[in-house]
Amino acid sequence: MTPSDVKATLSFSDGSPSMELPIYKGTIGPDVIDIRKLYGQVGKFTYDPGFLSTASCNSTITYIDGDKGELLYRGYPIEQLATQCDFLETCYLLLNGELPSADQKSEFSHLVTHHTMVNEQMQFFLRGFRRDAHPMAIMTGLVGALSAFYHDSTDIHNPEHRAISAIRLIAKMPTLVSMAYKYTVGQPYIYPKNDLSYAGNFMRMMFATPCEEYVPNEVLVRAMDRIFILHADHEQNASTSTVRLCGSSGTNPFAAIAAGVACLWGPAHGGANEAALNMLEDMQKAGGVEKIGEFVKQVKDKNSGIKLMGFGHRVYKNYDPRAKLMRETCHEVLDALGLHDDPIFKLAMSLEKIALEDEYFVARKLYPNVDFYSGIVQRAIGIPVSLFTAIFALARTVGWIAQLNEMIGDPEYKIGRPRQLFTGATQRQVVPIAKRG
Repeated sequence: MTPSDVKATLSFSDGSPSMELPIYKGTIGPDVIDIRKLYGQVGKFTYDPGFLSTASCNSTITYIDGDKGELLYRGYPIEQLATQCDFLETCYLLLNGELPSADQKSEFSHLVTHHTMVNEQMQFFLRGFRRDAHPMAIMTGLVGALSAFYHDSTDIHNPEHRAISAIRLIAKMPTLVSMAYKYTVGQPYIYPKNDLSYAGNFMRMMFATPCEEYVPNEVLVRAMDRIFILHADHEQNASTSTVRLCGSSGTNPFAAIAAGVACLWGPAHGGANEAALNMLEDMQKAGGVEKIGEFVKQVKDKNSGIKLMGFGHRVYKNYDPRAKLMRETCHEVLDALGLHDDPIFKLAMSLEKIALEDEYFVARKLYPNVDFYSGIVQRAIGIPVSLFTAIFALARTVGWIAQLNEMIGDPEYKIGRPRQLFTGATQRQVVPIAKRG
């Protein structure tokens, strides 16, 4: 961090002495005011519910400019990575800070590919779940359980342990997600094949059966790879902050990532694409395209309680750059599968048209976001809605690991310990039970 020559002066109207606070400049983005000595000097904390105005760390990994609709991984625009690189190149970039050379990519891909199998005991672990369990309930258990199988890489302070844990997690997540899926539909697990790409391998483990050979459709493989790239990291969001906070206690990487999976499950975070698809299916049951006008009226009515899922974004105050890329992929997949006449997709495209043209949505910048399109793409591919968030977790794993490793390597890192504004009862005395009214 580079301290600025300019300092912030904090003054108090109650006569308390003012204090100077250092200001740090990032390479891009807003300056930050360093308040670490605030409590020690004036006995006060800052109050920032949701940490919306608080920088919890310094990071070199991902940068978002919500006003411009810009997303950079290690300085590279998401548009370039999604069109010129594959997911494993993106993983290498996020973990190491630079894009790989051809040799580095080959070596990294080989390493990930040869760690895709999971311990056979995982199958017995799966059998403890009900068949109708939500895949994210299964994933939180499976990812946490990895630490029970890999005692040789659970020291978060050992760089070699962190490196092998990163490879293991990236490699095994597709296997675990596909196992969770196969378990819930009662089909046999499909083992990974080392001659397939990362996304191709995942598609085969998801959709192959022992009855016949499965050949992945390259259009769908590319679509899945792009979904992985677009969801690989997104700065200090709720699940990433959870992984950092969990990891700050010194817990093992598998436990920290399991905490991220649990956080991602929430409908306001990773469950947004699931919620968007469920909304479309509910609209279809209620009359589909013919009734879309009534639905839009309800969305505009604040008292209706009807929300438009898959539109707008907490960070992007302009168009989500990932949505543009996912929209392209969406149409490629629909073309390849001949699904443009599917009623759900017709409904989705009609809703997209209204959102991009209707003054109510345009004025509020309620553009379709990445969740809207990725849900449509995954449904077209044949992925059940309940599995959407697990696939998001699979993609985000590399970002979580990169952020966790960065935090552990930061000399200023400490165990996370947010403060509070206490508004409860002051000290009081226990009254004997016989005398309590």
